[in-house]
Order: sequence, then structure tokens, then C-alpha cells
Amino acid sequence: MKIAVVTDSASYLTKEQAAANNITVVPITVIFGQHTYKENVDITNKEFYEKLANEKELPTTAQISMGQIQAVYDDLAAQGYEAVISIHLSSGITSFINNLEAYLPNITNIKVYPFDSKLTTAAEANQAMLAAKLVREGRSVETIMAALAELRATQHVDFVVDDLSHLVRTGRLSNASAILGNMLRIKPILRFNDAGQIIAAAKERTMRRAFSHIKADINDFINTVDYPVRIDVIDGDNQATSDEWVADLKQTFPEATIDTSSLGPVLGVHTGRKVMGVVWSRDFENID
Repeated sequence: MKIAVVTDSASYLTKEQAAANNITVVPITVIFGQHTYKENVDITNKEFYEKLANEKELPTTAQISMGQIQAVYDDLAAQGYEAVISIHLSSGITSFINNLEAYLPNITNIKVYPFDSKLTTAAEANQAMLAAKLVREGRSVETIMAALAELRATQHVDFVVDDLSHLVRTGRLSNASAILGNMLRIKPILRFNDAGQIIAAAKERTMRRAFSHIKADINDFINTVDYPVRIDVIDGDNQATSDEWVADLKQTFPEATIDTSSLGPVLGVHTGRKVMGVVWSRDFENID
């Protein structure tokens, strides 16, 4: 069976990663006033963060439409693909995956297997790259879906925003009331719960202390597992801090595979500038 892998632009795969792994990336839309931009197609990360700093009206997002995803599947079917594993942004922060599942009876020219990442950014990207790896190895859809669930169960994401107001404004922080009173005086550590919702998990006074907290979380994880670990450092227009974190993590966890990723427009709408995050999990290259 010829199997395709699809994900959305919230995975922040680079064009090179997507091409090398034969992954189709469907762009999500960012809206500034009356102007719409397809993420990483019509607007770059640099352009987005410049507009975010200078535009008076704050941006919003629009999820992938069923017409948009149908066109992607139609194109894959025309290329001879018989099935597609479609990995998408957490159902805890968007209704897209639920809408797609409801729409499936309308897709008759290719078999679609939706997978809820329950996460985003590099965690979602690593799921897509695992699926692509297993496709290359000739594995069945059922085997790949099981492997994706296995990887997802090991994935953890902690991130720290410089300004919490964006997440509160867009309604993406599920337990905002727990920390709003101290919003301006803390660096909350946010993560995804089992339902794929963003929650505030801890409070620190500075970004440095937040990073120390995250390193302790990673250390606890590494000490309880018996497989190779992958760590991805994610930044939203915060390259200098990313470089510092990567250097520190390489020294602290020399046995781990460490990589980087950028957080772009769609998630930047909700987090604002200077966000930092870390994803850690079993190294997907180690999953058969």
C-alpha cells in the first residue's frame, strides 16, 4: 500500500525536513485585520513577529478548512497514494481534528487515518517524521498508528511565555484564573495535559529559574526510562536564549539527541514574542 504522511504548519517542520521525509505540510492561516496569510507560504516568521510588534490590531488564526484538506487528499490520490496518515495540532486547542473525523465519509478516493498529536511544534513534527520513517520501512498503517501512540505517550512539552496576555486573550490557557493575579510578576511554565489543553503547571520568577525547573523535569524523565531520549528546544523570535539553552542542555544531558525548532505565526498569535519551549521524549529514531 502506498501511504502518504500529512501534517499542518503548526509542526514547524522546515521545508528541507518535509522534503527529505516526503511529508505534505498544510498551512494554517493567520489574519491581520483584513489580510490573510498562509503560514510559511505568504508570511515568514521574521515578517510575522515584526508585524506583531508594530500592528495596532492583534492577529487571529483560522483553522484549515475541509475544502483545503480535501484538495490535499485529492492531489495525493491522483499521485497514486492509497492511504494517508494525517497528523494534526492538538484537539485541546483547535477543533480541526474533530471536524476532519466528522468529514471522513465525504472522502472516497483515499483512505484517511487522522491522528491527534495532543501537542504541537516539535512534538507534532517528530510524530510526522516517525510516520515517514516507518512508511519508508514498508510498515503497515496499523503498525504506524500504534507507533505514533507509543511515541506520543512519552512526549512532554514545557514552555515559558514572556507575556501571558496573548494566551489569555485567545482563550487557549485552560486554567488562566489560577495565575492571572500574578501575571506581570512571574514566568509561568505551561504544558499540555492529557486532553491536549494548555495549562499552567508551575510559576517561576525569572526565565532562568523556569529553565532550571524544566531541566529538573527532563532529568526526572531520563532517570526513569531505559531508551534514548530526544530534546528539542523551541523559540519564538528568541534565538539568543535558544542558543544558551541548547549549549546548557548538551552539557547537562550529553547522551541525549538535541535539536532546535522555531515557533512561527500560528502559535505566535497565542504566545507572543520571546516564548521558549522544550520538547522531550523517546527518540523517534529508536522506535521500530
